[in-house]
Amino acid sequence: MTNWLLATITAQRCTLARIEFLIDRTKLLDKLEDQLNDKQLKALLRIIEEGPEGFKGAMTAAKYVTIAGARSATTTRHLEDLVNKGALVRTGERSSRYTLAVPLHSVPHISVDKQGELVEE
Repeated sequence: MTNWLLATITAQRCTLARIEFLIDRTKLLDKLEDQLNDKQLKALLRIIEEGPEGFKGAMTAAKYVTIAGARSATTTRHLEDLVNKGALVRTGERSSRYTLAVPLHSVPHISVDKQGELVEE
């Protein structure tokens, strides 16, 4: 019974985190409505498609080129524009990585202590 309860609570928390991500994503897309070109929108939707965890290794210029079909110089401008518009957050200088500018809602691990109480870790 305890394993079932832990699994159920974890599933509920994961679902709530996903719902919060969907709400944040929708707010971001509403804010950016009519401000993005087709290539930017295509790349942004592809990042969003990955869900709250985003791309493994984050979005890079090389991934943008592949997804959006843009040239290198255009890619740099597009990504910088997405950062300036608040859609993406850039980390790193030389090998920049870009993540979606929505908060990630973590799901704390839970367990049961010796007294049978739920404990968040």
